[in-house]
Amino acid sequence: MKRNFWLVAVGVLLLPNARGADAPVAPVAVAATAPTTGVVPIIDRVQKTIYGKTADGADIEAYTLTNKKGAEVKILTFGATIAELSMPDRDGKFANVVLAANAPENFLRFNQPASVMGRVANRIAGAKFTLEGKDYTLFANDGPNTLHGGKVGFNKVNWQAEIPTLAKDAGQAVKLTYVSKDGEEGFPGTLTTTLTYTLTEENVLRLEYSATTDQATPINFTNHAYFNFAGGAGDSKSYELMINADKYTVADDKLIPTGEIAPVKDTPFDFTQPTALGARADKLGTVQHYDASYVLNREKVADHVLAFAARVKEPTTGRVVEVWTTEPGLQIYTSQLGTRTGRGTGFVTLETQHFPDSIHHANFPNTVLKPGEKFTSETEYRFSAK
Repeated sequence: MKRNFWLVAVGVLLLPNARGADAPVAPVAVAATAPTTGVVPIIDRVQKTIYGKTADGADIEAYTLTNKKGAEVKILTFGATIAELSMPDRDGKFANVVLAANAPENFLRFNQPASVMGRVANRIAGAKFTLEGKDYTLFANDGPNTLHGGKVGFNKVNWQAEIPTLAKDAGQAVKLTYVSKDGEEGFPGTLTTTLTYTLTEENVLRLEYSATTDQATPINFTNHAYFNFAGGAGDSKSYELMINADKYTVADDKLIPTGEIAPVKDTPFDFTQPTALGARADKLGTVQHYDASYVLNREKVADHVLAFAARVKEPTTGRVVEVWTTEPGLQIYTSQLGTRTGRGTGFVTLETQHFPDSIHHANFPNTVLKPGEKFTSETEYRFSAK
């Protein structure tokens, strides 16, 4: 069983919540304070602004990283959120390719896109688990299950930021830290998590996680970005997707894994060859969108080594993104793709992570971090245009 497990990632609109509750939560997070206009240069091509304030008056900081080619990413301390990610198309035209809550009051929703989900991303069946002989009860926010960390997950807290020192020409970065106290959302142990976002000079957005704990605890982090590679325009049916996965985790109608790992061959989940996202949507039943956990082909790759996970090509702009990760799984979630009318702008998520509900499945890669161990994980979104 693995002991080192590894992770990960404007059209301006308020999106329906991914895979679960769509209702607002109590205003524990952000006061409706508009972003300020003052810009503070930190170092060359890193700027800091104050985006707003939390309900207890703390500043929500925004850090904008820019590379020499003109690509930019804006990172918020609240939820470790990607607020904007500007990448060029085949003609050199820049546009934001992530959908995000654009105002502080929108963070009151349960799952704002492009934030970090934790302490355990995805689902935990029955909102409970047993670890080292002790039973733990969590907050059920997805029917009887826990989704993305509970009522106030890592996407609903303000992280602390610092600017790390990088080697020359390594790009620009911001390092975020959050300390989750013992008992927070029902999880055991005080967990210290860091996430470093780096924008390289080659238009790569890199996410590097680390975590330590003083008690055994399950963890699983991911960035929840909704990507629209046309710059916020149109649907995503024509996006050409390839996933380096021959298998997926079978789930029930509540999206809880059964424990079975099945081949994608001869199913609508087969993206082993480049295929339009909407090509098989009508074979998905009434849902007509994807929400599936893929088992990446990593048999010949060491746990700590980046491996190719997926590629998406957007035909109208020529934008291409390749996902490379140390994680064992990839969650794909999309807007409506079939004949039914979808809601809002088309999108696809590329969530590198461990499998859903791993704490209840001994045949899944381990997600329990213990004292004395260090969790590390890395994901890269490599952008180009053709």
